[in-house]
Amino acid sequence: MRQCLVLDLKDDPQLIAEYEAHHQRIWPEITEHLRGHGVTQMQIYRLGTRLFMVMETDGTRFDAQAFAGAERDNPVVQRWEALMDRFQAPTPWTEPGRKWTPAALIFDLAAQ
Repeated sequence: MRQCLVLDLKDDPQLIAEYEAHHQRIWPEITEHLRGHGVTQMQIYRLGTRLFMVMETDGTRFDAQAFAGAERDNPVVQRWEALMDRFQAPTPWTEPGRKWTPAALIFDLAAQ
C-alpha cells in the first residue's frame, strides 16, 4: 500500500541543510521501528521548503493506529521526532497537532 504525505520545513537554509544531513543516515532504531511496523519503502523528496514522502507499507502488517501508538511509546522515536520538530513546520492545510499530512490522489495513469 502506498501513502503519500506532505510536510514543510522552516524556511532557513542552514536548518534545511541540517535536516537533509540527518536523513543521509537516520538512526538505526528509527529504521528498525519503520521496518518492524511494515514500512517496506520510504523516500522523501524536497522542493524548496516542501517535503513529499512516499511510503510503501506491507498491507498485512502495517496498522496506522498501532504505528502511531508505538511512536508515542518508544523513547528513541520520541527523541527523533523532537529533533525533527526543530526543522519542520506544518503546511497551511495541516490540522493542528499533526505533522505529515496525507496528499489526495487526483490522477492515476493505471486507471485510465
